[in-house]
Amino acid sequence: MDINALLASPESKTLEFKRDLSSPEGVIRTVVAFANTAGGTIVIGVEDGTRRVRGVADPVLVAEQAANLISTLVAPRVVPEIEVCPWRKTYLVTIVVHPAWTGPHHFTRLGPTEGVFVRVGATNRLADAALIAQIERLARNESHDEQPMPDCTVDDIDFDAAATLFKSIRTLEKQDLFPLRVLTKHNGRTVPTVGGILLFGTDRLSHFPDAYIKAGMFDGTDRRRILDTAEFQSLLPTAVDEALAFVRKQLRREIVIGRSGSARHTEKWSVPEAAVREAIVNAVVHADYAQRGSSIRVAIFDDRIEIDSPGLLVPGLTIEDLWRGVSKLRNHVIGRIFHELDFIEKWGSGIRRMGAECERAGLAVPILEEIGTQFRVTLFTVPSHAPALNEADSAMLAWLAEVGGASTRQVAEQFEMSIRNARLRLAALSARGVIAEIGSSATDPHRRYVAIKKDRSRS
Repeated sequence: MDINALLASPESKTLEFKRDLSSPEGVIRTVVAFANTAGGTIVIGVEDGTRRVRGVADPVLVAEQAANLISTLVAPRVVPEIEVCPWRKTYLVTIVVHPAWTGPHHFTRLGPTEGVFVRVGATNRLADAALIAQIERLARNESHDEQPMPDCTVDDIDFDAAATLFKSIRTLEKQDLFPLRVLTKHNGRTVPTVGGILLFGTDRLSHFPDAYIKAGMFDGTDRRRILDTAEFQSLLPTAVDEALAFVRKQLRREIVIGRSGSARHTEKWSVPEAAVREAIVNAVVHADYAQRGSSIRVAIFDDRIEIDSPGLLVPGLTIEDLWRGVSKLRNHVIGRIFHELDFIEKWGSGIRRMGAECERAGLAVPILEEIGTQFRVTLFTVPSHAPALNEADSAMLAWLAEVGGASTRQVAEQFEMSIRNARLRLAALSARGVIAEIGSSATDPHRRYVAIKKDRSRS
């Protein structure tokens, strides 16, 4: 267990600090939330607000108490890894909870309805009925859009519209709707699936009134004054193209003149079109259509574009996983259709490609975050003017990353500067968020500084 790496990190979807076990309910809620979401680590002996390391006086007793509490108060059973970790002259206790697919797990004292929690950012949130149903489907390896619609018939699918969308790919036959899971058998009858209605339903908005894209152009950098708005209620693949056209109309563009002697020119967006397309496609493919009251939204501001879709990340997935190219489909049917229609090139590559396009254009890396029960992608449309680290600061940061952290005195000795100068330089790097201080208090003489990874999310 790399304690220094944990202490250098803020609380997040997969990390929580606890000073002690004096409030066991908080620990149990976090264990349940970690098990239902993406797993995580609880560090006991650290203040959750200040990250000051207090330590644990009797770590073996605390470890036993934690194991007993979890065994008694969490159902179905969770078996975490509990470890006593030495730190300086004291000890910390870590509880590592793995995501479990036998859920939903719940706090037994509150029951299976009111005791199910999930992790949203650095907080635990009570799961509603829709989210509990999603966790249950995940345990059965099912997706919401594969479920049958027993009150609908084959006539509720617009086959001609589906065939038109597939025309440039291949000739679509009616029997193809079964392997595509647009149609399924239910109690001896052929009925559409949820995905079939969402994609090709003749009256799909009566069944799923939020399954459309709403777009708006705002004046300035907030939502106080709207300049233009539109709703795209076409079939979902068509709505993606319509939303992209709306963004294209609103964004600032520059004319790029061709080479000398050429009359050709191209338009350059203020943000790469490929990045916007990826964000909108991901929002449609991964939206939680079981949620009611929130559509997919595209909001354009002077400095950024925000693309919101209903639903948190699929349990077991973190924002860090997305940047690593890990992909888990929430909607198997919609994902399969979008892949066949060439909206998706390669599973798991969209987020990384979106980030690479923005960085190549000189823009800040997109921000991915869970807000409430929504997932948001923020694309910046103006160049990032954050000053780069100078050569000396870069060398100090690289050295700290190489040695795994150092004290103020060690930094001063390594770079042949005074203690005061080293302290000022380290404070400046800490303020920029590229290093973190680890210690029991602000006046801890053994305080160490460690390099931290660039955060590309607000999770």
